[in-house]
Amino acid sequence: MKLWLKNTILALLLIAIIAIPLIFTGGHKFGGSDGAATDAVGETDPGYEPWIESIWEPPSGEIESLIFCVQAAIGAGIAGFALGRITKKNDDR
Repeated sequence: MKLWLKNTILALLLIAIIAIPLIFTGGHKFGGSDGAATDAVGETDPGYEPWIESIWEPPSGEIESLIFCVQAAIGAGIAGFALGRITKKNDDR
């Protein structure tokens, strides 16, 4: 099987894995684990006081998402670099 055909099949499979759950579970709100944990603690112990407060609160949700994306990109870059160095072909034959 040719490489481009394998890649096309994998890309279509990836799209199906992402799209099918979104189609069949429409109307649901996707939230983060921080919000779910805060809600669970509030239900369990309504008088709970946090131990510490944030040092800096981002001015908006968009800025918070941007910072998260930058952190993810840096991590992916480091992981990709490390995997590339580990699997590099040795040219000193």
